[in-house]
Amino acid sequence: MSTSSLAGRVPELPDIEDYLAALEPRVVGQPLEQVRITGFSLLKTYDPPISAVDGQTVTGLRRLGKRIVFEFAGAPEGPLFLVLHLMIAGRLRWANAKAAVPKKFGLAAFDFPDGALVLTEAGTKKRASLHVERGEAALANHDRGGIDPLTCTLDEFREVLSASNRTLKRGLTDPRNFSGIGNAFSDEILHAAGLSPVKRTRQLTDEELARLHTTAAEVLRDWVARLRTQTGDGFPTNVTAFRDDFAVHGKFDRPCPVCGTKVQRIRYADNETNYCPRCQTGGKLLADRSLSRLLKDDWPATIDELE
Repeated sequence: MSTSSLAGRVPELPDIEDYLAALEPRVVGQPLEQVRITGFSLLKTYDPPISAVDGQTVTGLRRLGKRIVFEFAGAPEGPLFLVLHLMIAGRLRWANAKAAVPKKFGLAAFDFPDGALVLTEAGTKKRASLHVERGEAALANHDRGGIDPLTCTLDEFREVLSASNRTLKRGLTDPRNFSGIGNAFSDEILHAAGLSPVKRTRQLTDEELARLHTTAAEVLRDWVARLRTQTGDGFPTNVTAFRDDFAVHGKFDRPCPVCGTKVQRIRYADNETNYCPRCQTGGKLLADRSLSRLLKDDWPATIDELE
């Protein structure tokens, strides 16, 4: 199992939906008594101050790309929002009320009457972020503009994907195109659709484009349902890009579950694409230097570009 793909570890749409479903019965309608921040790099805003949400009741939750948004009715000046981006290694757990923030990896705790939402981030590079915003206009600044792959129409999907001539891998993972798809689920979607990750977006036939549109929604919905079944009434504890039930992502040199061919990979920069040569590329191996260079050039230069 490969662990070289840093981008693949960012929680993606199904993971965020699982978090939201677990949070909804625990925090919506409850007052956020206090936010205890111990990671000095976490909070990215100062006006409104973080204390502005102390005692405010959570009125809703939403997903914004790969971000978790807590909504508060706020003051007469307008609604307040906490915008949390877990980035690569940020993770959430539900703990007892007033639970201590872990010293080594802890960043914050969000205190509610019946429990504490504890935020941790493994590793030395702290990229997780928390913003306090007032009003929908300020919240919109965090929207990268991608359409929702669960609900978009075929025409919307076609317009977004054909706007630029990129590899399908990049076309799916660009947050300006689609909301919430990252390295892991783009591999799974392309495998299920039987399409090469390096095929150009403008080279798709009408049939291939329709197939990719349908498959993207099906794969994501399937994984939302799987994760919810696994989590049940509990709280997500295994948020990872390397899952046993994945077909190809993180499965280099292991048999494809459809045809038995060994899964291959293309390495580029700090990332990796996994694919089945029989199911997706007509038996052709893509892992050569030119294609690695192609994907490297077609990939964001910084982790911030991946959200």
